[in-house]
Amino acid sequence: MHARILTCAFAALLGLTACDAGGGGSGAENAPADGAGLDLEIAYRTLDNGLKVVVAPIHSAPLVAVGVYYNVGFRLEPMGRTGFAHLFEHLMFTGSRHLPRGEFDRLIEGSGGLNNGSTAFDVTSYYEAVPSSALEAVLWAEADRMAFPDITEETLTQQKGVVANEVKVNVLNQPYGGFPWLDMPQVANQNWYNAHNFYGELEEIESATLEEAADFHARYYSPANAVLVVAGDADPDQVFDWAAQYFGPIPSLPAPALPDISEPRQEVEKTETRTDPLAPQPALAFAYHVPERGTDEWYAFALIHEMMAGGDDSRLYRALVQDGGYASEIFGGINMMGPLFAYQGPMLWTVALIHDDAGQRSAIMNDASAQIEALRTAPVDPAELERARTKLLSGLYDTLDDATRISITELLAAFAMFDDDPQRIHELEARFAAVTPDLVQQVAQDYLRPTNRTVLYIDAGAAQ
Repeated sequence: MHARILTCAFAALLGLTACDAGGGGSGAENAPADGAGLDLEIAYRTLDNGLKVVVAPIHSAPLVAVGVYYNVGFRLEPMGRTGFAHLFEHLMFTGSRHLPRGEFDRLIEGSGGLNNGSTAFDVTSYYEAVPSSALEAVLWAEADRMAFPDITEETLTQQKGVVANEVKVNVLNQPYGGFPWLDMPQVANQNWYNAHNFYGELEEIESATLEEAADFHARYYSPANAVLVVAGDADPDQVFDWAAQYFGPIPSLPAPALPDISEPRQEVEKTETRTDPLAPQPALAFAYHVPERGTDEWYAFALIHEMMAGGDDSRLYRALVQDGGYASEIFGGINMMGPLFAYQGPMLWTVALIHDDAGQRSAIMNDASAQIEALRTAPVDPAELERARTKLLSGLYDTLDDATRISITELLAAFAMFDDDPQRIHELEARFAAVTPDLVQQVAQDYLRPTNRTVLYIDAGAAQ
C-alpha cells in the first residue's frame, strides 16, 4: 500500500526511522562510505511560485532519488473528514492529465526504478528511486501530477473503497491494529488536530465529496506548500533548470495558514483501558509529551530515547524484557508515524509492549517508573550518554548510506519544509554533541514527570 504508516509504527528508531523494536544499535564504524560524517554537498533554491528545490549530488552510483513533499498530513485534515489526508494520497496515484492511470508506475518500473508514497502527521510524500538517466522524465511526471491530478467522481469512489478496506484490514480486523501509533495520540492529546483518528472513521471516509477533494488540492498541493528534493547522481544546475521548466509554470497560492495545533501542558497523569477483541494477549503503552522540535531540549530527549528504549542495552529493555521477563521486546519512539525530524507540532515519546497477562500491569509500570525516576534523579553516566550518541549518529550515517537515497530526501525535505534550511543536516552532529548529562537530567525532570504521562492498557478480547 502507498501509505507506510504501519511499517513506520514497528520499524527501528535509530535516529531517523520511526521506532525501536528492541534491537541493538550499530557502531560508529557505520559512517557512510560516500563521505565523512554528515558532510553533504547541498544546493537550495526557491522558484518564483514558491516551490523549494533541494539537490544533493552524490555520484557514487548512477542512481537518483526524487521526492515531492507536501506540508500537510493527518494533523491538518478537515474536521468531519478523518482519514482525508491518507485518502488524498491515494487519489494522487490515480493518474494525471498526460499520464493516465497506471502510466506513472509504468514509467518508473520501465526504467528499473521504484516509487511509493506515505502520509504522516505533517507531511505527505511521493518519491521515486530511478537510474539517473530517467531523472528528467520523473521530474516532468511529478510536475504533471502536482498540476493536473486525475480526480473524478469515479476515481474518488474507487479510492474511498480502497482506503476503507485498508482501515478494515490493517486496523479493525487486525489484532493490535491501532496500537499504539493510532490509539495513543487520541488518549494523550486534547487538541482535535492532534487527537483524532488519523486513519479515518469509515463513515467519514465514505462521505468525502469531489468538491472537498478539489479544495484540499488547491489549498495544500500548491508549489508554495511543497518541497522537491533530488539526491544522487545529478547536476544541481541541470535539476534547477528542469524544475523551473516543469514545475515553474504551475500557479501557486500562498501557503495556507495553520490552525492552532498547540497542546496545553499536561498536569495530570491520564490512564485509559481499551479492549481489543482480536488481541490474544494484553498490552500496554505509556507516553510523554516531548520538547519542541529543534530545541536543545529536544535533542536531549532524542538521546533519552536511546538510553531508555533504544535497543537491548537500554534501561527499559533490560528492566522489562531481560530482568522482568514481561515481554520479548519493547517498541516505541518519538513520532511513530514517520522519521524523527519530519514533523512540526506537538509530539509524543511512546514505549509499548505486549505482555503475558493483565495481572502484570502494576509490576510493569512500577519497574518502568523506577527506571524513569532513576534518570530523573541521578546524573547520567557520561559513558552511557556517549553510547546513546554513537547509536543515534550511526543511524544518521546509515541514512546517508541508503542505496536508494530516499532516506536522504526525507531528511533534507524536513529541514527545507520546516526550517527553510536543508543545510541544518550539517549541524546535527554538533547539536547532539552539545547535549550534556546536566541537560539530560534537566529535561528528564521536566518532561518525564508523572503528571506528563499517559498510560494506555489493552485488554485481550481474544484470550482463551
